[in-house]
Amino acid sequence: MITSGSSVIDCFGGSNKLVGQVDEGYEGDVELVTDIPAGVGVRLAPFIFPDHLEYLELRFTLGDTVATVHTKKTLDADALAARQNTRTLKLIDINDNRPVFTQREYSTRVSEDSGGLNDTATLLITVVDFDNLNPFFIHSQYQAFIPENQDGSFHTIQPEPIKAQDGDTGINMTVTYSISAVTPGKYQSNFHMDPNSGVLSVVSALDREEMSTNAITVNIKAAQTDDSLKTGVAVVTVTIEDVNDNPPEFDKSEYTVQLLENSPVNTVVLKVTVSDRDQGGFVGTLSISPESVPFSIDSDGTVRVKDSAALDRETLDGIAFYILANETAPPYYTTEAYVSVELLDENDNSPVFNRSKYEGKVFPPQEVGMSLVQVKAEDPDAGMNGQITYTIEFGNEDGYFFLHPETGEITLAKIIPLVENSILEFPLYVTATDGGIIPRSTSAQVHIQAPGDSNPQFLQKVFHGTVMEEQDPGVFIIKVQFLSIAPVVPVVLQVVTESDKFEISDSGEMTTKTKLDYDEAPHNYSVSISLSDGMNSDTAIVEVQVTDINDNSPVFESGSVEAWVPEDADVGYNVTDVPATDKDSGFNKEVRYSLRGGEGRFSVDPLTGTVSVAADLDREAKAEYELQVLAEDQGRPVRSATASLLIRLTDVNDNVPEFSKTEYDVEVPEMASVGTSLLTLSATDPDEGLNRIVSYSITQQTPSSDPPVFEVDSSSGILRLVQALDYSKVNEYHLMVQASDGGTPSLTGNSSVVVKVKDVNNNPPVFSKTNYDVAVPENLASGASILTLEVTDRDEVTFYSCYNTFKNRPGGFSNGYFLLDSDTFDINKQGVVSLRKDITLDRETKDSYILQVMAVDQPVDGLNATAQLNITVQDYNDNAPQFLMIPDPLLIAEGQYSEENPGEVFTIRTTDADLGLNGEVTLSLASPHPVFRFREDGMLLAVGPLDRESREMYDLVVKALDKGTPQRENFTTVRVKVTDINDNRPEFSSNRYVSSVLLKDAEDGKLLLTLSATDKDAGNNSVITYSFIAGDSPYLAINSETGKVTLTSDLADVTEDTTLDLTAMAKDNGQPPLNSTARVVVNLRVHSLTEGVAFASPSYNFSVPENEAKGLTVGRVEASAESDLYSVTYKLRTHVDLFSIDAGSGVIVTGSELDREQQEWFILDVEAVDNRVPPMSAIAVVRVQVEDVNEAPHFPSDLYKASIFSIVPYKTPIMHLKASDPDVGDEAHLVYSLTADSPYVDVEPQSGLLYVVSAVGLDGQTVAVDVRATDPQKLYATVKVEVEVLASASSSDIVSITLNQPANVVEKKIPEMQKSLGQVLGWTVNIVDVSSGGAAASRALRQDVKTLVTFFAVDEDEVVSSEEVVNKLDSHSAAVTAELVKVFGEGLQYDLQEEPLSPPSNMGVVIALGVMLGLSIVGLIVTVTLIVRFKRSEKHADSDKESFHISKHSEGYT
Repeated sequence: MITSGSSVIDCFGGSNKLVGQVDEGYEGDVELVTDIPAGVGVRLAPFIFPDHLEYLELRFTLGDTVATVHTKKTLDADALAARQNTRTLKLIDINDNRPVFTQREYSTRVSEDSGGLNDTATLLITVVDFDNLNPFFIHSQYQAFIPENQDGSFHTIQPEPIKAQDGDTGINMTVTYSISAVTPGKYQSNFHMDPNSGVLSVVSALDREEMSTNAITVNIKAAQTDDSLKTGVAVVTVTIEDVNDNPPEFDKSEYTVQLLENSPVNTVVLKVTVSDRDQGGFVGTLSISPESVPFSIDSDGTVRVKDSAALDRETLDGIAFYILANETAPPYYTTEAYVSVELLDENDNSPVFNRSKYEGKVFPPQEVGMSLVQVKAEDPDAGMNGQITYTIEFGNEDGYFFLHPETGEITLAKIIPLVENSILEFPLYVTATDGGIIPRSTSAQVHIQAPGDSNPQFLQKVFHGTVMEEQDPGVFIIKVQFLSIAPVVPVVLQVVTESDKFEISDSGEMTTKTKLDYDEAPHNYSVSISLSDGMNSDTAIVEVQVTDINDNSPVFESGSVEAWVPEDADVGYNVTDVPATDKDSGFNKEVRYSLRGGEGRFSVDPLTGTVSVAADLDREAKAEYELQVLAEDQGRPVRSATASLLIRLTDVNDNVPEFSKTEYDVEVPEMASVGTSLLTLSATDPDEGLNRIVSYSITQQTPSSDPPVFEVDSSSGILRLVQALDYSKVNEYHLMVQASDGGTPSLTGNSSVVVKVKDVNNNPPVFSKTNYDVAVPENLASGASILTLEVTDRDEVTFYSCYNTFKNRPGGFSNGYFLLDSDTFDINKQGVVSLRKDITLDRETKDSYILQVMAVDQPVDGLNATAQLNITVQDYNDNAPQFLMIPDPLLIAEGQYSEENPGEVFTIRTTDADLGLNGEVTLSLASPHPVFRFREDGMLLAVGPLDRESREMYDLVVKALDKGTPQRENFTTVRVKVTDINDNRPEFSSNRYVSSVLLKDAEDGKLLLTLSATDKDAGNNSVITYSFIAGDSPYLAINSETGKVTLTSDLADVTEDTTLDLTAMAKDNGQPPLNSTARVVVNLRVHSLTEGVAFASPSYNFSVPENEAKGLTVGRVEASAESDLYSVTYKLRTHVDLFSIDAGSGVIVTGSELDREQQEWFILDVEAVDNRVPPMSAIAVVRVQVEDVNEAPHFPSDLYKASIFSIVPYKTPIMHLKASDPDVGDEAHLVYSLTADSPYVDVEPQSGLLYVVSAVGLDGQTVAVDVRATDPQKLYATVKVEVEVLASASSSDIVSITLNQPANVVEKKIPEMQKSLGQVLGWTVNIVDVSSGGAAASRALRQDVKTLVTFFAVDEDEVVSSEEVVNKLDSHSAAVTAELVKVFGEGLQYDLQEEPLSPPSNMGVVIALGVMLGLSIVGLIVTVTLIVRFKRSEKHADSDKESFHISKHSEGYT
């Protein structure tokens, strides 16, 4: 009898139940435990009899709600006896043990009392089995598996194939198998069991999708063939396995939806539902085809907008695509559904004008209604969104103009009062607005001019100009200023007097018509000029001053000079005079001398032209010098001449004879004969004549002898033997020799000669030891010496010189050598034993060597001796530690670890092949780590907090370091993985979810929205369950697993707009569980879902005064979300650097000071956004006008400094002072003046040019003046100017080049020229002057137009000499041309000017240099001023085009 059972567990109250009963010998499931709470752990525990756990086990996975108690081994009632536990399992004894005799044989005596006679017999009893037991199956329960749609045998039966056998042992009767019952019964015919083999099979395939259950119970029976009443039973649970035989299905085959164009990204378009009849439903992916459409699809079937920009109805009114459901399991079924999206129009296009600016003119006679100009705009939107209305927003305050709202035609509304010599200008701001519910608009500017009567007039009656003599016609002199309304009414300017010499253009530029001569013609001209428009005229006088130029070059008395100088001449020795003269006068006549060449050995007096010695001379190094003497005048530009100078040096006996060697060596056999030549001495002397003739002599012989052993030939230097040699007496001689020249006095040089006497061999060598013991470190360098073996030879004797300098080794072995047979070590001729150069030692491979060394005293017929060398290799720390195997990764649970409470990760083991301290290893991290460190025993510890959600993996570099010297190390990388604990709450994707539904669309089960929460934890800790915990509504339900919120009814009982406000909770399955909440708002609407954001007005107009501090309130905009459920926030989309808006109130304030002269109008786009999901928004246009406030002029600096020379003439320019006026137009009308009259300097009222009146007698003094700039409203600014008066200056560093470009073109491009030349030369280039000139001294120019450019170069703070600049210009000629072409264009030619083209000015380079020196500091300030001024001027110049300046007129200054 077998009856195991199932029970419901009570994890909180406890229970004690009888499960059932089974026969002993049973193996299989004992109990099925159900209703285990999710996340609760279950285990078997001992109760009364602990050893009973040896027979049972619990099969359970944390998170499951069901557990199974299963046998671990066969149940035996005899072993378990009557024991029981809280899960009582009663065992019924079966006849499974045969009787057992206590012994195999029994014997007894049977006697018959017959008078004392008896007999004995043995009785043997055999016990035979009786057929009293039923057959039984090996297991009482089986599980069988077969795929659906398949018949035949089961491919899997657990725990093993079905088998039954007779319960009796000896008889073992065969059995017959059969099916006794099938549940459900309708599947009885689908199964068959072979009666003989017991094989269970399916005879009719089953379709899992058509079955009401996945499992079928088959009861089987086994009966003995001899007695059908003796049976055993078992149960087979048949599982029909699912096969993917059904394609996925959409809830619709086609979908049609409408979508508002420009819908934001992630807007939900529709949601499709995909199902699959196979087990598990649809498992696969959803995709959209083609991928180019602007939509995406989520895994839950929600189609969203992915590209808002592509939803443009004006481009495409509809989009069609397919949604594909693709299975991820074979055979990969695919189903598609067609989707058609119709785009609804939104007013998303503003009207666009066909021109950015319109212009019109009012001509007399004026007539009301006369057409001036027509504007036109287009809007691609549909219906009312595309209908346009025109209005004049600003600029028509006087009502002179009328704009037709439909046609855009602008006509004259009333007569305009015109002003003489002025063109009234009317910038109108025209707006085109479409007819959308929230209208959009665009603005354009219309510029209308109304010229008055013409009466041209000069601004001054007398003008002043200056021009240099001898310049080609066309030189600019001055530009006169006048009033007119040109070009509306053209004017003509003419030269009335001196018209043969001067001419004037209609723009007022006066130029020369011929060359002017300062020497032969007047120095000043009064030129009368006239101005006329054909009806009215005016006259003025131009005073023209002609200035002189430098036109004569210096001239040398002789163009070639030769001089002789002794080579020992002292510094300062006068070589010769090279004078030059100049016919000019003043600065132009003064000559300055300089030298070119001479290697710095000579100098020239810059004033007298006397050449002298500047450095030591050496004829032997260089015998003559060729120099160029340069004479330059001090004119402007500089003129120069050159003369050649040849200087020859005469010889002096100043060199000592020098031997070819400092010591000579020679070896002589002791049997050499007298007269033998030993060697030839050689000495040389670089002097000339007798000073270089050399004679030789011996000054000393060591050891000495009488007579001497050697002599030398005084002329040839041959050293000879003059006495016999004896090795036994002297084996080495040292001679001192001398070489003397023939000079007076004579100079001598010395050398030495070593003469070695050669011996004869007859004694073998002898080692100092028979055995040598030496220890060497294993890191011994290749080729390093170990020891030196000492060997003596009686054939050689020790000899010491008297100087104790030369010495044989004791005993002598000078010609001997050593033999050593070793692949590791080597020995040289001196007996030095060393490690071979290509060999290194390794103690771990071999720690000692025994070698035999032989010493041979000479190469031929030599005698020898041997010795033994014992070498021990000492350990050196040459092995790095090695790591043993380390798991990857190392695991540690996340937690709050610290130094006081560390967490153990893993013990890392290492080895090291070295000995002693060299093999002792310590572990550490390669760089300090805030979380991990090592313990002394190699245990890796966590000493800082670990948070898996912040970081799950750590890659640590571990360093193993031994204690040797030097220390060796090894590195490895270990990966530490932090395992999870439940320490993170679920987080909703939003803290608020909002959905709306029309009551007419409501139905039971309708999906309203899906809550989504994530949990940073892993495993069960991240499994989330959703529920409502507050504000529960009978209309809503939430899926605990998916978070989907659906309707529970069709809302038939709701009759008015209702808002459901609930609180949802997301709870994880960790222990203990954590949770978070979110607000869920569902709007039940009766009529419409349409809500939006709208401003109270589509546009706002505000004004603020200029120059107010930031934070000034501009105005307030207001918008509403058309529902109390939503709030509106504001933000600026333009000009966020100058304005800001309060996000809650809509109040706009300034973010910085505003300047009307920089910009008068600002157009702001303000966006209002509500907080619905997805949000709605609207945009309003805010126009802000900056009102004008009169402001004073301003100098960019409080102090200007300049320098001039005391000799400069009247009207010499010092600097241009330039003030700026922030008020529009006033800057051109600033008047400059001195606050107090000065006898030294003055300023031009219109230009601001500060010039010299007189600097005579002011050498070394500083002149200080205050300069005032006054605007037409009498506001002014004052600046201090300090002018330093210098005594003198030099112009030798000025360089001149000529260009084939007009002077006025070159003048305009001075900054670009300075930059280009500076890039090539690598210095800072300063252009001094630009002037017109002839073709006198040009070397390469071929065109008639030539302009002279003079400049100097500065390297850091030092002026570069003109010689260096000229040399660099010559060597970089191609690069210079290429850079200048970039400035002036193709065809540019330049030439280095050696002589001036024509006299440009008598002010001189000295003046220009002086002024530029003074301006060097001010230059940066002036540059910044010009940049600022340029930006302001550019803004003013463009005001007609881009600003909304409402000025009524502007005067016609030219």
